[in-house]
Amino acid sequence: MIDPREFRNTLGRFASGITIVSTVQEGEVHGMTANGFVSVSLDPPLVLVSIDHKTRMHQILPQTKTYGISILMHDQQQVSQHFAGRPQESTPEFFWHNDIPLIQDSLAYIVCDVVDEHPAGDHTLYIGRVNWISYREEEPLIFYGGKYRSLTKLEV
Repeated sequence: MIDPREFRNTLGRFASGITIVSTVQEGEVHGMTANGFVSVSLDPPLVLVSIDHKTRMHQILPQTKTYGISILMHDQQQVSQHFAGRPQESTPEFFWHNDIPLIQDSLAYIVCDVVDEHPAGDHTLYIGRVNWISYREEEPLIFYGGKYRSLTKLEV
């Protein structure tokens, strides 16, 4: 038997970026912090986001069938915390692309349509076909060992 806390601690040794998954339903913007995000395929361009069944986003994505991913920059920890259920003093700003809200001043953006859903334990994997991307060269916000981190550039 695998202890859930030890499983989480072990998986926490895999460094990941931080994203905000966003969509809009009936004019209301919905967003959540997620680090369960990966690329799936280059041709066709597919990505996957893993959403806990207890979240509101899990109820909304099957209806909206579209989502945006904002990959956060090194200085956007408060944005991550806001969408992880710890509201901050300043509300994050959005901009819109193809009717999808995205977090202003993020490192990269992906907009996609849900093409498949796979229940997996206490999460559902939402596969999205990418229809728009944009990025810039900056440092990402990293999550490792249960803490926010940043990259240290190595001189080669």
